[in-house]
Amino acid sequence: MKLVYENNPDVEVTVGDIVSTFRDEQVIIKYVTKPHKPSSTGRVGVQFVTDHPGNTQEYFPGVINAKWIEREDQPWNN
Repeated sequence: MKLVYENNPDVEVTVGDIVSTFRDEQVIIKYVTKPHKPSSTGRVGVQFVTDHPGNTQEYFPGVINAKWIEREDQPWNN
C-alpha cells in the first residue's frame, strides 16, 4: 500500500514534502497514518508553512490531493 499524489501517481508521499492543500495553503508532511480498515482513508499530519506557520493539523489524504494505491485490504479497488 502506497500513498501517492493524484496528479503524479509515480511519486509517493513522504515525510518532509512541501505541498499545497486544496485551499492553497503550503504545508509540510509530518507523518502518514495508513488506513486501519477497508473503509478508512488513513490520515496525513501536516505543519503549516503559510497562513498559520508552525501550527499542525491532521487531514484526510484528499486534502493534499493524495490517494492510496495497491491496497491489500481492498482487492476490489486494485
